Formats: sequence, structure tokens, C-alpha cells
Amino acid sequence: MSSLRTSRIRLAGAATTVALAALSLTACNDGTGVHAESVAATTPTAHASSSAPSSVPSSGSATSAPEAGTTTGTPKSAAGTPAAKAPTSAGKPVTCEGSNTKTVAAPLNRPVNHMLLTVTNTGSRTCYLYFYPAVRFGEAQSVPPVIEDSQPQAVVTLAPGESGYASVNLSATDGSGTNGHTVNSLDVYFHGRSGNESVGTGAHPSLPAKGVYVDDSLKVTYWQQSMDDAINW
Repeated sequence: MSSLRTSRIRLAGAATTVALAALSLTACNDGTGVHAESVAATTPTAHASSSAPSSVPSSGSATSAPEAGTTTGTPKSAAGTPAAKAPTSAGKPVTCEGSNTKTVAAPLNRPVNHMLLTVTNTGSRTCYLYFYPAVRFGEAQSVPPVIEDSQPQAVVTLAPGESGYASVNLSATDGSGTNGHTVNSLDVYFHGRSGNESVGTGAHPSLPAKGVYVDDSLKVTYWQQSMDDAINW
């Protein structure tokens, strides 16, 4: 009799365990996942076994693996974009001169007896064209004067690839000039910020094979931002 009662108690305990297990399975099937209370009631070790290993990063965490095609060597900001680099002195403007520009000299049909100087910034920094070109035709010992009324309101500024202009009045259109002669070479030098000296290297643009005619009325304009302003003098 005693053994029969013990068997019934064991059967009742087993039925209770089965019922709790069924409850646990029902919770899984309803799409909400297994509740911690149900798991703890059916198996004392369930909580420890359900924890993810600490060495495996969870999805979307800061330590997740980089996506395919990305590198880990570039610093990233919190948003995942490359961190901005600190500004460097490479962006500071410099003075335009022969080593960072290209100069072209082209005689003009209109106005007559004029030549256009075009200076293009070939460097990687913005450069300033100060004052006016100091030109020397042939073996001249001095540079021609500048037309003061042609001075622009601001210093000509050339971003990489941009051009500035100046025109040269080669000779008097009415024949009043003196000491006229033909020259076959031209040197162009650039002023610094103070305007009292030339800076850097000069430019040596080619002239037409027949040369150009100049006389004592030779003069130049200030550097201009546009071609139209240059040839207006």
C-alpha cells in the first residue's frame, strides 16, 4: 500500500513536470519567445545556457565585423563615415610666379599694336597676381611703365586652373613713338605683395617668329581678372 502511494506521488510529480513543459512550449509557439519564469521553473540551468558567449558580438553593436569591401585602417566617426582630416597648410594661397603658372603672349588684331598676356595657375593652391607684369622685351634694360588707371579694385586671385590677364601697348598707333624696333624675345616677371620686388622665377613666353614691333610708348596694364578688362586699355 505504501509503495502504491509512493508511485502515485511520483506519477503526480511527473504530470506536473509535463504540464509545465507544455506551458513552456506554448509560450514558444505564440511568437513571443520563452519567458524566463517558465524556463526557470522547468530547468534550473536554462538561464546559464541561454546567454550568448561574450566573445561573439551582437548584431549592430560597435564591435561588429566590418562589411565586405571596407577596410579597418581608416578612422571612422560615430556615424560610420570617414573621420574628417585636420586642415593643413597646403591650402594657403601663394604668390603667382613662373614656377606655378603658365604664361602665353598673343598679339591682338584689336586693339591694334596690343598684346595679351594670359597667366594660368598650374599649381595646386590658389595664387595671387599682384600689381602688374614686369616685362622685358629683347635686351631692354628697364621695364615699361604701368597704366595707372587700369588698377582693379581687388588683387587678382587665381584658383588652380584659372587665368588672369594683362595687355601690353606695344607701340603708338599714330606713329608718334620713338626708337621703334623689332624684338624676338620676352621675359615676364611677377611682383610680390609689397610691389617693390620680383618674386620666384620669371616666365619666358614665345613670340611670333617674325617678332613684334615696340617703341618708347610701350606700357602695360595691371593684372585683370577678365580678358575684357585687360584689352579695354
